[in-house]
Amino acid sequence: MTVLSQILAFKIIAIIRGANPEVVEDIAEALYEGGVKCLEITLNSSNALQLIENIAIKLDGRIIVGAGTVLNASEATNAITAGAKFIISPITDIKTIHATKQVGVVSLPGAFTPTEIFNAYSFGGDIIKVFPGTSGPGFIKEILAPLPHIPLMPTGGINLQNINEFKKAGAVAFGIGKSLVDTKQKVSEIYLQAITENAQKFIQAVRTD
Repeated sequence: MTVLSQILAFKIIAIIRGANPEVVEDIAEALYEGGVKCLEITLNSSNALQLIENIAIKLDGRIIVGAGTVLNASEATNAITAGAKFIISPITDIKTIHATKQVGVVSLPGAFTPTEIFNAYSFGGDIIKVFPGTSGPGFIKEILAPLPHIPLMPTGGINLQNINEFKKAGAVAFGIGKSLVDTKQKVSEIYLQAITENAQKFIQAVRTD
């Protein structure tokens, strides 16, 4: 399977932002045990590139790691060199998309309005990150009415109570941060087990019709 097909199959990308670098691999393991196999390390996290490299090497074949909060082509190139298999941005930047796609890496640019979403896809985005996702499932449904060919991944505001509604609205994947991993929590064996159990619930939710 290609990375893109795996993202579409697994559906959930866990967002790790601002976690203590010493516990990120433990968090990744806990997510994997719960069935979450796609992990985004945001570049505004401490030691982000090193964390991407570590996970790409140590969890190869289990976790697909990508970079988030990528704002320009240079950051995309650095992340890809470190081992990122997909690049996620909160914005649409043409040069970032092109730098990503030129080396065969999956591009998920961020957009919000119909025009932004259409342009992001036209520029080469594989899946468009609809950010913020707090606009709700109805917004996704309305966007897809005239633009049904564009794969959308709402990010922000996704939780266990609404993820299935987003899926029914037509979302193909979901970027999930604090609802899945709260990086402000002290990471203990108990919390790692809670992450695994929470991940299992999210996986079950996206499998429910």
